[in-house]
Amino acid sequence: MCICVDCHWVDRCQAYHAVERQHGAPHLCLEPDLSPTEPRIHVQVQDLPAGGVGVEWDVRACGSFQRDAGRWQRLCPGAVLPR
Repeated sequence: MCICVDCHWVDRCQAYHAVERQHGAPHLCLEPDLSPTEPRIHVQVQDLPAGGVGVEWDVRACGSFQRDAGRWQRLCPGAVLPR
């Protein structure tokens, strides 16, 4: 899972913004102003049913990560946590 969901900067982060774009998810912020330090984005290609292919993007490490457990959920009450 993407560590961003528990990061204080998730709504201001340009790396998370890119992950949202790749997933086709609505953005938490249209113009994020935080350029994170050394984000490590893990990209995984997955086989899907009926021969399709999917791509999963997750930030797995980041020099700017500041733990704030549940931050994404507080910003998006009632929404399903992204996987």
